[in-house]
Amino acid sequence: MIATTECSQSALQANAGAVVASLEAVSKNYEKVRALRNVNFSVRAGEVVALLGPNGAGKTTAVKLLLGLIQPNSGKARVFSGDPTNPQNRLRTGAMLQVGRVPETLRVREHIDLFSSYYTNPLPLEDVLAAAGLEKLRDRKFGDLSGGQRQRTLFALAICGNPDLLFLDEPTVGLDVEARRTLWEEIRRLVDCGKTVLLTTHYLEEADALADRIAVINQGEIIAEGAPAEIKAQTSGKRIRCITSLGLASILNIPGVTDVRQDREAVEIQAREAEPVVRALLARDASLSALEIASAGLEEAFLALTQDNGQKVDREN
Repeated sequence: MIATTECSQSALQANAGAVVASLEAVSKNYEKVRALRNVNFSVRAGEVVALLGPNGAGKTTAVKLLLGLIQPNSGKARVFSGDPTNPQNRLRTGAMLQVGRVPETLRVREHIDLFSSYYTNPLPLEDVLAAAGLEKLRDRKFGDLSGGQRQRTLFALAICGNPDLLFLDEPTVGLDVEARRTLWEEIRRLVDCGKTVLLTTHYLEEADALADRIAVINQGEIIAEGAPAEIKAQTSGKRIRCITSLGLASILNIPGVTDVRQDREAVEIQAREAEPVVRALLARDASLSALEIASAGLEEAFLALTQDNGQKVDREN
């Protein structure tokens, strides 16, 4: 656990709402592929921002630009009001990425000691091991770790320098449910400590649980931005789940149903309003059971936003 008293003073004194990282009218091309299109995006001090998007949407490119690993074709990437490649800015930044190689012959504690040596105010080794749940693995070689243990080690390397700004790219991939929830708690403690986090994840539940603000990127453009509740509010309707003998095509023909899919023994139905659809289902199938009704969640909003945006681009092209 990282105690508040061990946080860097610069993080604790950060002005609430101050922009600590931004892309300003940024475009980035990889030869003929346009990864980002005139993107404006910012991260403010003390918040968790989740950057969501389908594979190939531009998430990784945006993170690499903010880390100074690549340069934009046009526009500016800025961190702490300056160049991301500035050594002083890099000392205030930590990153957990899904790219790159970590020497497999070094032990966990040796990796942490090495990464900590790059920073002027690193966290104590014992605190880092505890935060990442690695106390019992400190002497294990990286090459002997499981996938989930490697993820926790990469998280330890990201936080060991006591950074003010933390980039977490798919941090809980390969973790079991308990380890994922534990890592969520550590991320929350970091934010309580005054840190700022930019998170990319394919686990929409994770974004919903952690993020103060969500930005959805698709085909190189930011298509939606706001608090999780605001993103979810962009998709009206209800989610109905039930076990029924009716076929998917028959359900889709019910007025008000916008989508339907099989989910194991049950079906999940998206509808503008739940009540008339449920009445129609019961009228057609008296044996209907296991009925559940819920408001549309972040997953439905994400799919609606990215699918609608993709159709719009196709029509424009």
